[in-house]
Amino acid sequence: MSHELDCRGQVCPRPIIELAKALPSVAVGELLAVVADDPAARHDVAAWCRMRGQEYVGEELTADGVARYVVRRTS
Repeated sequence: MSHELDCRGQVCPRPIIELAKALPSVAVGELLAVVADDPAARHDVAAWCRMRGQEYVGEELTADGVARYVVRRTS
């Protein structure tokens, strides 16, 4: 993963705020992952990508079983 945000313990909307703040530092075409244990993040990250014109790549699990949501910067 090119870039990863650890948002464990943060509740909505903090993981999305962190994603929005970090995206400008990621080059177009690179991946940014948000690791979050807030159940709302599953829907929030995908919705944020749709609203912002970014590609939601999908969800995977970290080694400790926490969800990792992957975004590709498209613009």
